Amino acid sequence: MRNNRKNLELRKIEIIPDFIKNADASCLIKSGDTHVVCTASIEDKLPRWLKGSGNGWVTAEYGMLPRSTHERMRREASVGKVGGRTSEIQRLIGRSLRASIDTQLLGEYLITIDCDVLQADGGTRTASITGGFVALKKCIDLMIKRKQINHNPIKNYVAAISCGIINGKIMMDLDYEEDSKADIDSNYVMNDKNQIIELQLTGEKTTCSETQFLEMMQHSKKSIEEIILIQKKVFSA
Repeated sequence: MRNNRKNLELRKIEIIPDFIKNADASCLIKSGDTHVVCTASIEDKLPRWLKGSGNGWVTAEYGMLPRSTHERMRREASVGKVGGRTSEIQRLIGRSLRASIDTQLLGEYLITIDCDVLQADGGTRTASITGGFVALKKCIDLMIKRKQINHNPIKNYVAAISCGIINGKIMMDLDYEEDSKADIDSNYVMNDKNQIIELQLTGEKTTCSETQFLEMMQHSKKSIEEIILIQKKVFSA
């Protein structure tokens, strides 16, 4: 038992919609002590290479507040460039969310999903994807209501979860302390059809067998099914 949580048990997840009133759509996602604000912004300014194509685009930006961690982090704006980790995470979020929609049905609109980490305790990228999808879907619902688009481009719900092996045992939804000592560390992004969108797996201290990998994937699939039910409750409330 780890912090009163079984090895395959998720941290408590709470998604609070409409958290930022100025955004076109937003939510606050809490996954244990990891808290991320996700906002969606609609623009009719497409990247140059997409203009006139009739297709829309979804992109993402990600950042951590200076005191989201135990020690103050410098704002990347003060350094003058986006760090490698930040760039990799926001590209992951963007790819994951684009897999949920038909960009041809979006029209020539750009939706930017901003994921700002208020408090970090592991799993910020997976929480950002899960919350980012909620903000994206709420944004699409608003566009339909405004008659900016005529058809719903959402194809699937999308969510993400971390999974690791620590001392030979598979554990779901790693917090920071668990992640830092994991032998195997992985992140899974899947949709509500149990299709894999992205998978990141690293042997931090050892290698991963095919048997371990398949077992981790099965547990991750079940966890994502559970998370997607939480997402759906936001829209049925």
